[in-house]
Amino acid sequence: STHEPLFGKTLLYIANIGQHEDFDAARKKAEKLGAKKVFIEDLRSEFVQEFIWPALQANAVYEDRYLLGTSIARPCIARRQVQIARSEGAQYVSHGATGKGNDQIRFELTCYALYPHVQVIAPWRIPEFYSRFRGRKDLMEYAETHGIPVPVTPRAPWSMDANLMHISYESGILENPKNHAPSDLYQMTTNPEDSPNEPDVLEIDFAKGVPVKVTHVKEGKSKDTALEIFCYLNEIGGKHGVGRIDIVENRFIGMKSRGIYETPGGTILLHAHLDIETFTMDREVRKIKQGLGIKLSELIYNGFWYSPECEFVRHCIDKSQENVEGRVQLSVFKGQVYILGRESPKSLYNEELVSMDVQGDYDPSDASGFIRINAVRLREHNRLQGAAQKKH
Repeated sequence: STHEPLFGKTLLYIANIGQHEDFDAARKKAEKLGAKKVFIEDLRSEFVQEFIWPALQANAVYEDRYLLGTSIARPCIARRQVQIARSEGAQYVSHGATGKGNDQIRFELTCYALYPHVQVIAPWRIPEFYSRFRGRKDLMEYAETHGIPVPVTPRAPWSMDANLMHISYESGILENPKNHAPSDLYQMTTNPEDSPNEPDVLEIDFAKGVPVKVTHVKEGKSKDTALEIFCYLNEIGGKHGVGRIDIVENRFIGMKSRGIYETPGGTILLHAHLDIETFTMDREVRKIKQGLGIKLSELIYNGFWYSPECEFVRHCIDKSQENVEGRVQLSVFKGQVYILGRESPKSLYNEELVSMDVQGDYDPSDASGFIRINAVRLREHNRLQGAAQKKH
């Protein structure tokens, strides 16, 4: 929400980033609660093109498993909030993130980076608020008493964050890391055990490291806009139960938390992009780029999308993607993504050079010197270890 105390008016802002929500009902609810203006902004296309695509180019995965679906959405949401606040002359913005989580950091760092003098109201950090509402049970009781509809019920006592890229689940009964996720928790993906017994084979075309077309090989169906591509891959991945993870992660604020995520389309694209990138990118460039991808993942997770270091890293990664072009064919089946083949006009793969049946432009005897040179330090290490053992 955006609050302008001078005129005593509260403005409500809702970002449509692909979550299944009744926006008309949300508008009516906001107006009933006293909002003078309601902004419902469709950010889906820019979310994919300006946030998800750069993360994909980086192969951004936090702590080896989390594809950053919530993290990457926050700067997209907060950027538009700041734009509205500025255009409406609002001096205050507010959010509902808790005082223990990462989202408060992500929202507010974006706000301060883009609107340095804005003031942030964070109810979950105000003692009068968190003393009155000690947990979700108190909030649910308050909502029921005052006729405020909420999606969380005692039957599904966990919190959920949904957007085009993923759905995350945490808190409530999931806080005990030993508890298994209830079978009815997942909303975006089918249980792989119940998924179709026939795979879907897709071809994904890339240009400069981002997908530009996806084609269903058997059906001949294709999509070629960013939003359509991502939605279609979510549909196919969801049908086959792709992209489910249950992890404990390290929050930026200093504690560990358990999160369950389902990221069907993003998981398919990560497999495809990794494959075409390795096919077209120089080995040493890729080593450097891998380190930059890890750094970008941390910056996204910690809320530093609008920081000078993140801008620099994104620029470097974008440069690395200039020749990442081509087509990947893959199979989606029973919770897995299987790469079947790839082709590219900018491939660094030389079939004649690598063939065991053709010598090509390569002299095998050169390998002898290459091996001897690389063995120098290993022999020296052995000499040193041998000398040390003799002393003992």
